[in-house]
Amino acid sequence: MAAAKSVDLINWEQISWNATDRNTLVDNAQEEMKEALTWAKTTTFWAPDVQQLNDGRYYYYYCTCVGNAPLSALGVAVSDSPEGPFKDLSIFLKSGAPGYDATRLPNVVDPHTFFDHEGRLWMVYGSYSGGIFILEMDKDTGFPLPGQAYGKKLLGKNHSRIEGPYILYNPQTEFYYLFLSFGGLGAKDGYNIRVARSKQPDGPYLDALGQDMINCGGRAGSFFLDKDIEGYGAKLMGGWQFDPLPGETKRFSLGYRSPGHNSAYYDEESGRYFLIFHTRFSGQGENHAVRVHQLFFNQEGWPVASPHRYAGEIQAASTISEQTGAYKVILHLRDINKDPHTSIAINLNADGSVDGAMTGTWESADGLQMVITLDGTRYLGVFTQALDSTQFQWTLCFTAQSAEGAALWGSRTTAP
Repeated sequence: MAAAKSVDLINWEQISWNATDRNTLVDNAQEEMKEALTWAKTTTFWAPDVQQLNDGRYYYYYCTCVGNAPLSALGVAVSDSPEGPFKDLSIFLKSGAPGYDATRLPNVVDPHTFFDHEGRLWMVYGSYSGGIFILEMDKDTGFPLPGQAYGKKLLGKNHSRIEGPYILYNPQTEFYYLFLSFGGLGAKDGYNIRVARSKQPDGPYLDALGQDMINCGGRAGSFFLDKDIEGYGAKLMGGWQFDPLPGETKRFSLGYRSPGHNSAYYDEESGRYFLIFHTRFSGQGENHAVRVHQLFFNQEGWPVASPHRYAGEIQAASTISEQTGAYKVILHLRDINKDPHTSIAINLNADGSVDGAMTGTWESADGLQMVITLDGTRYLGVFTQALDSTQFQWTLCFTAQSAEGAALWGSRTTAP
């Protein structure tokens, strides 16, 4: 039940810290949500979601879990303010009861409630166990429409390490994007953010290879078998580290470890998209913090994330002379990488060639969109300005994705 607020997605003010004495969201949460806490045999909460419904009030979808098993409860509370205090309405989903089959039924945590483009309300949820499910909700009461049980399954089975679902609609592409976290959230457990898309809020969701995500899951009898799932989903980012190039001032890079469990946000006023998630960092153990990166969409309508933390940048067309030069490049690949992918050095040359650690070609017709081919793999993406989070200097970056769904990041050197 930690919470923070921001007016610019850069500076954050923490307003609540935990589920007991430093909780401003719920007055005496231990008593208010006693039913959920008792069921899950815990005193703590897992990742919640807040949605404003038709009555103007804010509905807080909370969940509890024992932690070492899918014994969980999911409920909703309501407040006139997004900061609370929230009053409990009721729990409406439970998992882990006698007879519950964790290989095919969902662990009822990690809710995200959203309106589709027709005004219908949905809730996607789930973590590990039997997979990710979606329910259609009553937009007046905030509870599921009757007769759905756990809802419709979207993907996952046999305890696959997939969780944190979040769905965002893009009115330009007319796709619903299902964001997911694969792997484990510990600093060395390979958490990474992936995405699939659908023309309908309840699927089917396909990845960049056209694979139906309903087939993404561990084989029968398996447990946390990452190799069965890492071939699915377009990977936005995993653990990474930019290594400084010669002449750059700062020699240590604070790379990300196990970034994941994201939200995604469309700002109607500016027309910009953002990815909000938590991550660990190089050399800092399990300490974690929230990070925000701007999100763009490539020529094929797939999201690509800025290589650097959002610092207020506004994407603007760049010239050939600004685009050419030495770049630190991260190939995120499609693996569930427990060790960070570190950067290599390449040069974008004015004649459209690429040399250095990889060779190929590149072009940008309008100064915004770009195409780059490295060692035979073609990536589609965009150029954007960003604040180099290691060198603390503004620079030009590119972010792109291959047809297979592997992200590529480039950050131009800040050396003179």
